[in-house]
Amino acid sequence: MQHEAFRAWLGAQDRPRKSVADQIARLRRVEQHYGDLDPLFDQDQLQGLLTTFAYTAQDQAANRPNPTELPISATANLYNNLVSYRYSMGLYVRFRIEGLDGVEELEADEEAAEGGAPIGLERDMQAALRRNLDQLEPGLTEIDGGNERRVDAGFIDITAQDAAGSVVVIELKAGRATREAIGQILSYMGDVKLAEPTKEVRGVLIAADFDHRTKAAASMVPSIKLKAYRVRFEFTEPV
Repeated sequence: MQHEAFRAWLGAQDRPRKSVADQIARLRRVEQHYGDLDPLFDQDQLQGLLTTFAYTAQDQAANRPNPTELPISATANLYNNLVSYRYSMGLYVRFRIEGLDGVEELEADEEAAEGGAPIGLERDMQAALRRNLDQLEPGLTEIDGGNERRVDAGFIDITAQDAAGSVVVIELKAGRATREAIGQILSYMGDVKLAEPTKEVRGVLIAADFDHRTKAAASMVPSIKLKAYRVRFEFTEPV
């Protein structure tokens, strides 16, 4: 595995330092049991390995055993662990395909509004929110290890837990959210409920603004809250 180049690729996407370290640590552990990832990528872009690590919410509900050679504690959440490994391998596949030249440049969001400006890049929103979850709601703590959680419906931006122990699925949208975002967050919430049937699950959709249809749809789903996310700039003389 091209450890340092992969580290640089991840860092160029402004991922939190812990997230970068976690991705590399997971892939190193995979290599301990399956060998160097680069020859495996050259064979089939890791598709065989990704298939080996496939484990659905239905597999967990049926208490199916660990399909991989990685030893995972019986007390750990096998579904979440294997989702995390698949996600890390998926990132490595993107890195090998795109290379360092494939990293998107940060773009400023030109949309502005009185009193603040919406954050334009969802990854920037995610990093900022992870550092300030308590401002969104007192008592919120992340439970995804600083990484997007993979479920059958896709990747959850932030998975948190509230003070009462409920799972909170947080979805971030740059700019205005449309009603499709309601369906998206509901599907994520459904997958989490399947994986953790004893937990209460609710969602928070965060965007710079919401169209009428999004607000109307959310008003009929008590388990989903809408929150507007804005950054306020202040300018002072240098000291």
